[in-house]
Amino acid sequence: MAGMHSILFQLGSLPPIRSYGLCMALGFLLGWLAAVRLCKRTGQNADALSSLLTWLMLSAVVGARTAYVLEHWTTEFAGNPLSVLRVDQGGLMFYGGLIAAAIVLIVYTRICRMHLFQVTDLVLAVLPLGHALGRIGCFMHGCCYGKITDSWIGVCFPRESPAWWEQVSAVPPLIERTALKSLPVIPTQLIESAANALLFVLLFSLYPRKHTERGFITGCYLIGYAVLRFGIEYLRGDPRLAVGPFSISQTISLGLFVLGVLCLAYARFANRLLRPRSGSQR
Repeated sequence: MAGMHSILFQLGSLPPIRSYGLCMALGFLLGWLAAVRLCKRTGQNADALSSLLTWLMLSAVVGARTAYVLEHWTTEFAGNPLSVLRVDQGGLMFYGGLIAAAIVLIVYTRICRMHLFQVTDLVLAVLPLGHALGRIGCFMHGCCYGKITDSWIGVCFPRESPAWWEQVSAVPPLIERTALKSLPVIPTQLIESAANALLFVLLFSLYPRKHTERGFITGCYLIGYAVLRFGIEYLRGDPRLAVGPFSISQTISLGLFVLGVLCLAYARFANRLLRPRSGSQR
C-alpha cells in the first residue's frame, strides 16, 4: 500500500491546499460541532464555547509546533529556521499542544470563575475526534510513521518523504538514494486515528449521563489516551527523544495516566459527598 498525498490540489498561482492543514481544520470544526451538540443535549450554554475553543485551538497549535521544533531542531530546522512557521506542512507534537491548551484552559476557568472539570469534561469528550482527523493528516503528509515491517499492513511512502529520508540517512543506509519509495513501515498514524475515533465514540456517548460527575470524563480520556499512546510509541519508527527506557511521549503518558486515576477518584468521592444521604429529611 502506498501512502502520502501531502498536496491535495492547487488552483492556478494560489498556494496549494495541503492535506495536513485541511485535516487539522476539519478536526477543529467537527470537534466544535460535537461540543455544541453535547451542550444542547445537556442544557448548557453553547454560545460561550466558541471563544474558548478559538483560544484553545491557537494555543494548541503553538504548543504542538514548539514541542516538535524543540525535539527535531537539529535534524529539521537548524539549517532553515524559517521553516518553523510552515505548520501547514506538518510537524506538530500532540502532547505539546495538549499542555499549552491546558494552561490556557486553567487561566480561562480562573478568570471566568468556572469549575475546571466543567470545561475539561466537555472539551476532552470531543478532542479525540479532532485528533483522529489530525492523524489522518499525518498519514497523508507522511510524518509520524512506524517501524519497518514485512507485514501486509506495511505502507511505502514515496521519494522525499520523511520515512524515505530516514531510511536513506541511516548508517548504513537502508535504501539507495535512487529508490522511488521507502521500505514498508507500520501505518501508526492510521492505527492511532482509529483508536482515537473509538475513544471519541465512548466519551461522546458517556458525556450526557456523566457530565454532572465532574472529572469523570476527564479521567476517562486521560487514562484512555495515555494507554493507547504508550502502546503506539513502541510501533513508531520516526526519531524519538528518550527519557530513560521510554520515549518522551511515553513518559508524559505515564504522568497523564496517574492524573487520570486521580480525576476518577475525585469524581467518585466528590460526587458521593455532594449526593444527599438516603433517608435524610429537611
